Amino acid sequence: MSGQSPFERFNTAPAATGLYDPARDKDACGLAMVATLRGTPGHDIIETALNALRNLEHRGAVGSDAGTGDGAGIITQIPDAFFRSVVDFDLPTQGSYGAGLVFLDIEDDYRSFEASFAKLATARGLKLLGLRSVPTRPDVLGDLARAAMPQIVQVFVSSEMKLSEEELERELYFLRKRSERELSVYHPSLSAKTIVYKGMVTTLQLEPFFPDLSDEKF
Repeated sequence: MSGQSPFERFNTAPAATGLYDPARDKDACGLAMVATLRGTPGHDIIETALNALRNLEHRGAVGSDAGTGDGAGIITQIPDAFFRSVVDFDLPTQGSYGAGLVFLDIEDDYRSFEASFAKLATARGLKLLGLRSVPTRPDVLGDLARAAMPQIVQVFVSSEMKLSEEELERELYFLRKRSERELSVYHPSLSAKTIVYKGMVTTLQLEPFFPDLSDEKF
């Protein structure tokens, strides 16, 4: 792992020159929220959210190759049934484990990260249950996004102790921040409650890029 922060490693903003200063760049994201009063999860909520996202296409910028977006994503509750159907290791009861995406440099060693992350987890009284390589479709991306695309994996973490939901959430936050600082990776999220799928995609590319989002179990 390099000594750079994840933000330095994955940042492609040009250096300050002339009248341009990247420190003055400001975000102005479009945002859609979807909820239900029925109290049960369902893939229809994901479908509605993705459709809302597609209708926000006008809020996103597109690169010179006409296929590289400035970023889009979705945050959902942990899709417990889906995760149980795709991982090859046992998961504890819902709410007692955390999951999240991790962006690794394309040249990083997957297994080296796994060993280092497991040590950081152990130091916080947590246990790395396993990693999953997230299915993606780079062919839907523009050339610029494809060239900058990291390795994308999911980590699954539980506690060695009996923690409340809030205590586990706090420990996962500390683990995420320490992993980013010491391992120079980027975690879009690491939580027992929610998960984030995001990338340098347009709003139309998010679902086809991440096939997970099309699975009825999600």
